[in-house]
Amino acid sequence: MTVIKVADEQEIITKLSSYVEKISNDAILNRGRFFVGLSGGSVVKYLCEGLPSVSTDWSKWTLAFCDERVVPEDSGDSTFGCYNRLLIPKTKLDKNQFIVIKQGVTASEAAVDYNEKLKEAFKSDEFKFDLLLLGMGPDGHTCSLFPGHPLLDEKNLKVAAITDSPKPPPERITLTYPVINSARNCIFACSGAGKADMIKRILKEKEDLPAARVNPENGNVYWIVDDGAAAHL
Repeated sequence: MTVIKVADEQEIITKLSSYVEKISNDAILNRGRFFVGLSGGSVVKYLCEGLPSVSTDWSKWTLAFCDERVVPEDSGDSTFGCYNRLLIPKTKLDKNQFIVIKQGVTASEAAVDYNEKLKEAFKSDEFKFDLLLLGMGPDGHTCSLFPGHPLLDEKNLKVAAITDSPKPPPERITLTYPVINSARNCIFACSGAGKADMIKRILKEKEDLPAARVNPENGNVYWIVDDGAAAHL
């Protein structure tokens, strides 16, 4: 695990973008494609501000979601909806490069369908992402994996449905640890004093919280934190 401390949110965006540029170009050079998993929350803001300046072959990108809310794409809660509005117009990305959830079905049906779409994209049952861009909630959750939830121990499903998310909306799909911890790279980007206590609990006290369980077997995990978030480290 590598912790990168920067001054402020603007520097988080700069640092995050430089990592994405390097990892995407390495993946394209070595394997011909770049598979990236996106998150919602503040990660949307960081990426929509930073990615347009990245130098990469956008046509070689495949973008999926670490988790997604089971809502219509035009809902303010749709993570894809946010990227569709805020990122696609600023880059050469095409909507068809995003693997999106099926509309108008239950969370369980959406999870099964998403798993099939990932199989098709990876041409394999193993979903080895080049990069997962992760957020961390105030309770230490990441993706839609929440403290004390049975999904923390899911070993078989690679994409799971959750219908009782403690954070609304309740119905979501999420990648599980077998996928997360097989990624080549995972990056958390956290800003602000509001995250400082949880950052300390995870990075310093090694508390068993969902975000702390992100530990790729043969990959790297980076935490990019600003002065506010790193206050107790």
